[in-house]
Amino acid sequence: MKSIKTNTLRAAVLGLVALTISIQSCKKSFLDIAPAQNTAADLFFKTPEDATKAVSAMYANLRSFNNIAFGAIAIESVGADEAEKGSSASDATFFNDYDNFTVTPTDGQLGGFWLGQYQNINYANQILTNVPNITMDESLKARYLAEAKFIRAYSYFRLVRAFGDVPLRLTLPTDKSEYNLPRTPKDQVYAAIEKDLTEAATVLPQTYSSVDVGHATKGAALTLHAKVAMYLKKWNDVLTYTNQVMGMGYSLFPNYEQLFRTNNKNNQESIFEIQSDLIPNNPDASTSQYSQVQGVRGSTGGGWGFNVPTASLAASYETGDPRRDATIIFRGETTPEGDKIPATGDNPMYNQKSYVPFSMFVSGFNEGVQQNKIVFRYADVLLMNAEANVELGNPAAALAPLELVRARARGGNNAILPAITSTDQATVRAAVYQERKVELAMEFDRYFDVIRQGRGTEVFGPKGWKAGKNEVWPIPQTEIDLSGNILTQNPGY
Repeated sequence: MKSIKTNTLRAAVLGLVALTISIQSCKKSFLDIAPAQNTAADLFFKTPEDATKAVSAMYANLRSFNNIAFGAIAIESVGADEAEKGSSASDATFFNDYDNFTVTPTDGQLGGFWLGQYQNINYANQILTNVPNITMDESLKARYLAEAKFIRAYSYFRLVRAFGDVPLRLTLPTDKSEYNLPRTPKDQVYAAIEKDLTEAATVLPQTYSSVDVGHATKGAALTLHAKVAMYLKKWNDVLTYTNQVMGMGYSLFPNYEQLFRTNNKNNQESIFEIQSDLIPNNPDASTSQYSQVQGVRGSTGGGWGFNVPTASLAASYETGDPRRDATIIFRGETTPEGDKIPATGDNPMYNQKSYVPFSMFVSGFNEGVQQNKIVFRYADVLLMNAEANVELGNPAAALAPLELVRARARGGNNAILPAITSTDQATVRAAVYQERKVELAMEFDRYFDVIRQGRGTEVFGPKGWKAGKNEVWPIPQTEIDLSGNILTQNPGY
């Protein structure tokens, strides 16, 4: 009989055969990951230290190439009107197929992104299956399980908004019949996500001591739940969850440009960041390429120059809005950190939110490896709250959170970015949409924002986007083939 395996299966089997999770010390930051070592699953998950190592490995995988580099750029960014391929014209031309919506199911970035999410899910399922049997501090055990539920929910959210129906695996397979799962209807996937987040939020703490900074918090679970509810148009839930987060002590970082610099990681605006750092003498542990693949291309910057802002994004800011220069590195400029960008080169613009000052580059390490990837921040919560109020028929209540975001941007210069005062629902809705565009630009949200708002044809139609097809990306053909066609393709592909 033909052996049928999918990448989803392989991710699960790898966890059963060998759990790749060695850290230098459980007393150090969970960023301090030593070179990988394999431990047989039946010999692992015996001690509290094993549980800590498993959780650390789960977080470490979030900064893998499939999670924050090419796959994420293809699936979550370049399809939008704010970003395009970048780099040299002949390099990685497959990105253009995402930009103009001609991508086919055989493109490798689809499979890479898919695999990255199911690897995260596998790590979470390993923890949720095995950690309950470890004798350890019960409150810490409960927290680890809640963190795993958050990561599982986060990865399924990325999958379901990208592909629609996807295989839902909430336990480790116990026999071969459970390896090859069909696609689960997206409403059931969303229900599982919401269940995980509800349970996680009841356990996770609001804050951590310094050694655990970067782990998922109650605020992170509520913020993700608000975003999930927004995609489901459960506006009362969006309002409930965002109101809770708004009462937790988060605030906007005063300087928008500095919000994204490495010396301000995990600041008061940050709700969840994928942690990364340069571990001295350990390039194997310093693995993030989030900044490197988007960095200024050429000998000066050392980056690859992909996922660059578009001219239409640059033109979309109101006159004088400082977020334009804080979001976009322009060819020929000098950055606030003193880096002179060459006046000539492959690209006129680069993503400043992923930028790391050139003085921080260290030979032998990925350029910009120190940069965290901000996943959720407080400004997003304020704008979700504003949008929920608009959709619930109370546009006047949207003005206060909207004004907080605009006030931070104007920075005391009252000659720019005037407050929105209209209470007309359509006018305020348009203002919220525009504010999400410029406030969250180049943060991998714009593409799916436009689609969930029902504006795909209006905004992306000129690029080739077609209703009834491009709301989702194609299922990777490799997955369909390996499943023996148990997995089915999305319509139109």
